[in-house]
Amino acid sequence: MSGDRTQDFFHQYAHDFDAIYSNRGGLFNSIVNGLFRRSMKLRYLETLAGCQPIEGKTVLDVGCGPGHYAITLAQRGAAHVLGIDFAEGMLRIAAAHARASSLGYRCQFQQADFLQFRSTEPFDYVILMGFMDYMPEPRPIIEKALSLARSKAFFSFPVGGGVLAWQRKLRYRSRCELYMYTRDQLTEMFSRFDGIHATIEPIARDFFVTASTTARAA
Repeated sequence: MSGDRTQDFFHQYAHDFDAIYSNRGGLFNSIVNGLFRRSMKLRYLETLAGCQPIEGKTVLDVGCGPGHYAITLAQRGAAHVLGIDFAEGMLRIAAAHARASSLGYRCQFQQADFLQFRSTEPFDYVILMGFMDYMPEPRPIIEKALSLARSKAFFSFPVGGGVLAWQRKLRYRSRCELYMYTRDQLTEMFSRFDGIHATIEPIARDFFVTASTTARAA
């Protein structure tokens, strides 16, 4: 998994990260979101659309942050959503949001390293949004996610190459390591998993990958 520097960064960044979703920060924040964070909105909408049907389903949200995916899916009818993250600051905000939404009984959060996480049952959907950006070794993460997904796993990967990728790398240099990908790299990576049908869709500065595990289970 990623190192302590990434964990410390997201623990400290929790409040500001939550503000991206809650539209705090006024006009300046809105402008920045529109220019540089469009992919965050698109992958959020793509994930919600992909988790259908959601009524009565179970979801694992890996790197859940302040819990916006998990809480929205619980509100839409998921039977149980578990969000895991390694940043304590993120989890405190997520739990507060769940309590405020009266969803504590169906939406839970816990601190965990994903590769060490264990579950006695698979989840219908597994979500890894904004998570692969910080993982130096993607294959074991993908393999673990697919093993836990009964139906689909959703991933986002930052797009490598070009001026925007260079700018993003430069901006994160003092915060934590950032790992970027090409479509060819992702195609080759997902082709290694038998029985998995993966679609790779460019969305702004990310690739959105939907990996269906139903063929493997058939």
